[in-house]
Amino acid sequence: MARILQVVEVDEPAEQRKPPAVVPAASAVLGVCEAVFLPGDPPREGRVAFWRADGGELPGCDVEPEELTIVRPHGNGIRRRKVTAVLLRVAQAVPVLTRARAMVPSGNTSASVVLWGAGTLLALQLAARGRLLPGLSPAGFDAWRLGPLDGDDVRRIRELAAAMPPEARAVPLPGSSPVALPAAEPLLRAFLDAVADGLPRSPAARHLTAHPAFAARMPVSIPEQRQWAAEVAAGMDAGVRVSLRLQEDGAASGGSWDGEDDGERGGPEFRAVVQLHSLADPTLVVDAGELWAGDAAALEQFGARTRIDALLALRRGAKAWQPLSRLLSAAAPDVLQLADDELLDLLGEAAERLAAAGIQVHLPKGLAKELTATGLLEPPRRKKTPSDLETFLSSGQLLEFRWQLALGGQPLTEEEMDRLVEAHRPVVRLRDQWVVIDQTLVAKVRKQRGRELSAIDALGAALTGEVEIDGRPVPVTAGGALEQLRARIAEPEADPNAASATAGQPAMLAATLRNYQLRGLAWLDRMTCLGLGCCLADDMGLGKTITLISLHLRRHERKAQGPTLVVCPTSLLGNWEREVQRFAPGIPVRRFHGPGRTLDDVAPNAFVLTTYGTLRRDAARLASAAVPWGLLVADEAQHVKNPYSETARALRTVPAAGRIALTGTPVENNLSELWALLDWTTPGLLGTLTAFRDRFARAVEADGDQESANRLARLVRPFLLRRRKSDPGIAPELPPKTETDQPVSLTKEQASLYEALVRESLAAIGEADGMARRGLVMKLLTGLKQVCNHPAQYLKEKNAKLAGRSGKLELLDELLDTIVAEEGSVLVFTQYVEMGRLLEQHLAARGMAAQFLHGGTPVKQREELIDRFQRGERQVFLLSLKAAGTGLNLTRASHVIHFDRWWNPAVEDQATDRAYRIGQTQPVQVHRLIAEGTVEDRIAQMLKQKKGLADAVLSHGEAALTELSNAELAELVTMRHNTTPKSTDRQSITRGSRT
Repeated sequence: MARILQVVEVDEPAEQRKPPAVVPAASAVLGVCEAVFLPGDPPREGRVAFWRADGGELPGCDVEPEELTIVRPHGNGIRRRKVTAVLLRVAQAVPVLTRARAMVPSGNTSASVVLWGAGTLLALQLAARGRLLPGLSPAGFDAWRLGPLDGDDVRRIRELAAAMPPEARAVPLPGSSPVALPAAEPLLRAFLDAVADGLPRSPAARHLTAHPAFAARMPVSIPEQRQWAAEVAAGMDAGVRVSLRLQEDGAASGGSWDGEDDGERGGPEFRAVVQLHSLADPTLVVDAGELWAGDAAALEQFGARTRIDALLALRRGAKAWQPLSRLLSAAAPDVLQLADDELLDLLGEAAERLAAAGIQVHLPKGLAKELTATGLLEPPRRKKTPSDLETFLSSGQLLEFRWQLALGGQPLTEEEMDRLVEAHRPVVRLRDQWVVIDQTLVAKVRKQRGRELSAIDALGAALTGEVEIDGRPVPVTAGGALEQLRARIAEPEADPNAASATAGQPAMLAATLRNYQLRGLAWLDRMTCLGLGCCLADDMGLGKTITLISLHLRRHERKAQGPTLVVCPTSLLGNWEREVQRFAPGIPVRRFHGPGRTLDDVAPNAFVLTTYGTLRRDAARLASAAVPWGLLVADEAQHVKNPYSETARALRTVPAAGRIALTGTPVENNLSELWALLDWTTPGLLGTLTAFRDRFARAVEADGDQESANRLARLVRPFLLRRRKSDPGIAPELPPKTETDQPVSLTKEQASLYEALVRESLAAIGEADGMARRGLVMKLLTGLKQVCNHPAQYLKEKNAKLAGRSGKLELLDELLDTIVAEEGSVLVFTQYVEMGRLLEQHLAARGMAAQFLHGGTPVKQREELIDRFQRGERQVFLLSLKAAGTGLNLTRASHVIHFDRWWNPAVEDQATDRAYRIGQTQPVQVHRLIAEGTVEDRIAQMLKQKKGLADAVLSHGEAALTELSNAELAELVTMRHNTTPKSTDRQSITRGSRT
């Protein structure tokens, strides 16, 4: 056995602890030279010489050239030749060679440099695998060498040596006559050792050898350690590799692993048998017990020093896995009896650590580690499941989550799972094989036994394919009625009743539904029959109203009970009443709105229409109606996107057999709005708002996590039907729509106001923080948009002169003159009522008849304004974006002008869809007025980027801008100059609008 070295302190001058710096740019200038290795003693003192084969001048470098004797071909023989060479110590040459080798594709690197570069990488790879052994050089200096080497390592060295070009060993052996060159393989091995010798020169190396010499950079003479060095050296190329073979205690050496559990002693015991593998001949394998027992054949095959090599390998292994240290003190290091925790460790992380130390762990073929676990959702076996899917969710049925374990993909029986759960051993006998047990998994199985989920929670888990256990997702499958329900809503095309569901439309419907509307009707009917709420989120103008009316008729054809209550914005009451009377003649329709409103004598098949304002005031009356509501419909449901608003809370108090949300924008700003909609239509589906944000919203919005987005889509898709006009086959009859950003320059007055407002506001913002800062930022952004609109709006002037003060107003006049001259009709949207009144005043002064609809317009007057425009009695319709951006049918318009920008493109699209909807026969031109060089310009660019994002990744609207740093905010709002368009630019804009 090798003895422990005595600790000897070695003083080393500080200036000698590091090698000289690498030659600057040496890899570039020396890569074109030839290279040859000159061994040294100790190995790290060797040098690499670089010289020119053509005898040319050496490239410039910082090392003084030296004279070197090489051998070169001459005629039919060879001759000595003196050349000028640059000699670098190995530590200096390593980075040069590796970098020069990387330049091979350029074609300038010599073959000898490539060879020594490959040797450098091989040495570094072996050292990284821990193939380092301490020893002594021939002169008695400390030296690290590469070893032990396995068969693959030796093969790589020999293949590299066989590829060595003559130039790589062109320096003749000293004193050789006739001239002789060094053999390729010994020279390569000397180089590999030289690279390795310089690597572990750090304080940590003392712990590897118990001798400080092997941590020092300067050579240390320790000839007294010669015997120890010989023992180490013997294990380098002709040594052994150690492995551990696991087997059941008492099994034969071959380890059949077929024993049965012994119930009296709590199961079998296990042991690790030490095996020795010859590095010289990898086919030679023997148990250590045979070698220590003096087996003559083993001793002859492996050699007398094999025991020393084995003990050295076990000592290295004990540093990676402490239980191996017990073998070092044993009379024969042949067998290690394993406790349960040691066996479990050896089956897991310890095996990886031992492999890194060169000791493999062999598991018998009969040992199975393919135990997998999934979740199973089924009704508790002690309860009867409703066979009718329509009553499944409303029955209050709880479903049981239980683990389903599988071995090799085959599910275990209940008896087998019980046996695994009740076992307290790391390995259990199962199906004629030993199974490795994950104790963490078993603990989870024990903990979750008997856990029950509500039907809606279980449905959500079935749709996403996973359930959260202790904060971690676990794959699940559904069974029984739950799987039928999942398939029916997630895969409706597989539903045998799907064909009949879309076969026709209600007999009482006075219209012909398009194919996509029939599919929407079938979807709404299927979901409400199952007791599930849903959200119809088709683009504005695709016929959500007529589809809902058709659903009402379909339900009453089947004798479904209860009237339909529609809650909508005030501006849409008249539209709903006209649509019901038009498409469902004979169906009673009543407004629950205004003074004298009553719910007396509501017919079971009636439509009742009310507003969100009335709902807030009369929620109790609506909730306690004499006839229970069959359907509760929230039109323009984005009005309840804030779940904490009074409107949303009032809506939740009204009971109904089915709840339906209608909206063209299920998400305007963030995913929490989606949660608010679906938690009203189908409470509990998405969990609590906090859980939803943690599980989905943050991952999708902040991180762009595609996996989370896909999981959310699987959960939401059956409950939200989204179709766009641009989808194939949806609305092919719609005419083209052209959208144009119309840039305008600020007037001098606007520019002065803009810059003054930015300057003063940024100074105040820089001194504020928290909510005060956010308020100042919002005030700045609002003020800047008003300045861009018109100075009179920002300055709150009354009866002021308007003409000539706003670039937007000038362009609006030009656009309107052109549109009116061509007998067209136009919608002009602004988000500010004050700006709408200014526009109305300005147009009246110009003699242009215009009308203005805003939030304060009475219901009766709204309907008159809409009818007047649709009859063609007014060509210019000014509208407040918030009050008139949804629900209205204004297909008379062929132009839409957005006088100022909203922060979300979806809101603008809704407004545009007042004109661009089914029933529109003219091409629609959309004009967006944008003040050049201002915050509007920058926001326009942001909106273009946003419209290109996936629906799952949404911004947070203008509130997000309050979180910008002062520098980012200044970049956003500071006006860019030199943007004033020429007069020809304005003319081209006008001509473009005429086209």
